[in-house]
Amino acid sequence: MFVGFDYGTSNCAIGVMDNMNTGVNLVPLDQGQAFMTSTLYAIERELICEYVGQHIPNKHLQEDYLNIRRGLLAQAQKVRIDEDIRANEQSLFFGHDAFQQYLEMPSEGYFIKSPKSFLGASGLRPAFVHFFEDIVTAMMLGIKQRAEQVLQHDITDTVIGRPVNFQGFNAEKSNHQALEILTTSAHRAGFKSVEFLFEPLAAGLDFETKLKTDKTVLVVDIGGGTSDCAMVKMGPSYRNKTDRSPDFLGHTGERIGGNDLDIQLAGKAFMPLFGMQSLLKNGHQMPTQLYWDAVSTNDAGAQAEYNSQQAENTLLQLLKDTTEPELLNRFISLRAEKQNYQIVRNAEKGKIALSENNTEQIDLSYVEPNLKCEITRDQFAHAIQRPLEKMTNLMAEAVKQAGIKPDLIYITGGSAKSLAIQQAVKAKFGDIEMVDGDHFGSVAAGLTLWSKKLFS
Repeated sequence: MFVGFDYGTSNCAIGVMDNMNTGVNLVPLDQGQAFMTSTLYAIERELICEYVGQHIPNKHLQEDYLNIRRGLLAQAQKVRIDEDIRANEQSLFFGHDAFQQYLEMPSEGYFIKSPKSFLGASGLRPAFVHFFEDIVTAMMLGIKQRAEQVLQHDITDTVIGRPVNFQGFNAEKSNHQALEILTTSAHRAGFKSVEFLFEPLAAGLDFETKLKTDKTVLVVDIGGGTSDCAMVKMGPSYRNKTDRSPDFLGHTGERIGGNDLDIQLAGKAFMPLFGMQSLLKNGHQMPTQLYWDAVSTNDAGAQAEYNSQQAENTLLQLLKDTTEPELLNRFISLRAEKQNYQIVRNAEKGKIALSENNTEQIDLSYVEPNLKCEITRDQFAHAIQRPLEKMTNLMAEAVKQAGIKPDLIYITGGSAKSLAIQQAVKAKFGDIEMVDGDHFGSVAAGLTLWSKKLFS
């Protein structure tokens, strides 16, 4: 059995194939669905380390882990005693269950969405690197166990997708750090052989199986955390090759993706309801940084600032200075209840709905009774103008690297359904044919096809 693992920023998926060439199947991972949201909820943060220590299947790796995390494991035991958490009580939740736990108790426990966004962050201290290793390992353990239960088969080898660049700044160092975390975590989760493949190339490999003639294709993969582009020669003459590097004519990638579109929409459409455009008594505009920190849920530094004591002190001072204290009190309540992830999730749902509708009504009554916000397609297009321009510039740079125009553009990824994005691509490249791909499954399918080539 051959396995591709799309450990995505927004969603995770596992693809499998057998030796009979019956095609790629995606394994149902979350309540019968193939795509599991990239979320984790722990009753207490310290229990993530404990979960990993208990579930590493390789005894040698487990012993090493228990030794190097000895201090943190002792803290976990203390937390269990102090908080009266029973040994048999479920302490970690993934995917849909994680979101449900968070929505029921947003101010309790530890919730993280899209941890892949943080893996290449600059300046991470060793303690934070180890913490992200534990988060990723815990998620991979949970996903792998679910897949094996469905398949009734052990999974030992896999190809994992990776963006071209995890971060735009200091990309080489960032990529090395992120790949080290993913490799360490995958081995601890029980994968014996682990290979990586660029996500846009994986998406292209899936598309290539459908081509009847050779083409030069601009593959555009707009994921949750990154946008990756690749110019690739593909078609019947290329698809059976095991070395595709000569066919990889150009590639670009940056840490800007669907999450950034959600953040821009949340900031520009929702945050005015919380006082972001209010005036102070001195006639100046309300400072906006804390509002952007609130919705920047993919930025560890922004979240640290937002949750800091200094932020609380700043808000209390602004409450004395604002001309609209009722709006700022709403924001203070949002912060106290840790509902900022819900706000960004609402923006994501709104973005998806606007692919089909011109307007969408967003229910924010969990913040305050009867609180609503209407958003429109035009409003969304205006909100995402800056990140969208960066995305189309990445596409143009990949074409420039290749030195030739693409025969067609294959666009995929969770955010690629957006009409605003598709219109921007058409405006940038004119009449070049654009093919709308499998927005969620193409990367997992391509990774699985590559796994078969590598591990056959």
